[in-house]
Amino acid sequence: MKQYNVGVIGATGMVGQRFITLLENHPWFNLVALAASARSAGKTYEEAVGSRWLMKTPMPESVKKMVVLDAANVEEVAAKVDFVFCAVNMKKDEIKALEEAYAKAECPVVSNNSAHRFTPDVPMVVPEINADHIDIIPAQRKRLGTKRGFVAVKSNCSLQSYVPALHPLRKYGISDVLVCTYQAISGAGKTFETFPDILDNVIPYIGGEEEKSEQEPLKLWGRIEGDKIVSAKSPRFTAQCLRVPVSDGHMGAVFVRFQNKPSKEEILQAWKEFHGPAQDLELPSAPKQFLHYFEENDRPQPKLDRMLENGMAVSIGRLREDNQYDYKFVCLSHNTLRGAAGGAVLLAELLAAKGYFD
Repeated sequence: MKQYNVGVIGATGMVGQRFITLLENHPWFNLVALAASARSAGKTYEEAVGSRWLMKTPMPESVKKMVVLDAANVEEVAAKVDFVFCAVNMKKDEIKALEEAYAKAECPVVSNNSAHRFTPDVPMVVPEINADHIDIIPAQRKRLGTKRGFVAVKSNCSLQSYVPALHPLRKYGISDVLVCTYQAISGAGKTFETFPDILDNVIPYIGGEEEKSEQEPLKLWGRIEGDKIVSAKSPRFTAQCLRVPVSDGHMGAVFVRFQNKPSKEEILQAWKEFHGPAQDLELPSAPKQFLHYFEENDRPQPKLDRMLENGMAVSIGRLREDNQYDYKFVCLSHNTLRGAAGGAVLLAELLAAKGYFD
């Protein structure tokens, strides 16, 4: 695979920092540009971040002396890279405008942000689930008037725990899903030091999260019709989302009803056998085994299982029959790896493998 020069927009925030750690030794992507807000521009990355480095591993030496660019200077950043990752903290309409400005500067954007997730011709992709949605990119380029530029996004971080577990069961006709998510504080860009209110506490509200949890799976399971992606009509989703005192790892408690109820053995077999294009193409960040089932009654647990396969696998446990739905189970994914930056890097690897950055 050829090498691509890449940039990170929003490099000083938590997800931007995660991108930097993931790109440090990436076999395909060479990190050459860091961009952030005007107040960080002109400083070295080390100066701009200061004491706000939130990763458990040290800041890579390769980025410490890199001078941070102003993300608003689109042409300057775009001229240095083959594509950018975007993880900015701005208003939704501002993010939309910024990402489209990069695309129109012929710089593809792989975004961690939610702003473009429901733009009809922007693919929102989990590579194991709906890799074919990248086929909409030519239609998006036509709308934008670009040859290379486009925007592609990853889905909401909490979806990464439960949608992969449901996906291989769709052949049994999923009709209804109830999910309660228990979401780590890093999903809000926080640590225990910066979020003392969460200690000894659970907060039963995360703004916008329940709507995303109910609507985004239907776009993932949708299909391309002409120049847009049309969301699936079913199954029906209902969600409750809670913030819990966990550093990393989103859990989902899932209740599911089928049109053709499978046996427990059939479900376990479907999870064991499931693989997608990420595995088939042997993308560098892809887990070898995407879905892992734990037989123990007390697993998965964030502290024990979130780093499974470098934080890119999904853990499942406690599958059992339910007296209102057909089955219930719990699942777990690492929200800043599989759920955020890692999922975006995996999407970029898929796009690279399919020639969209050439």
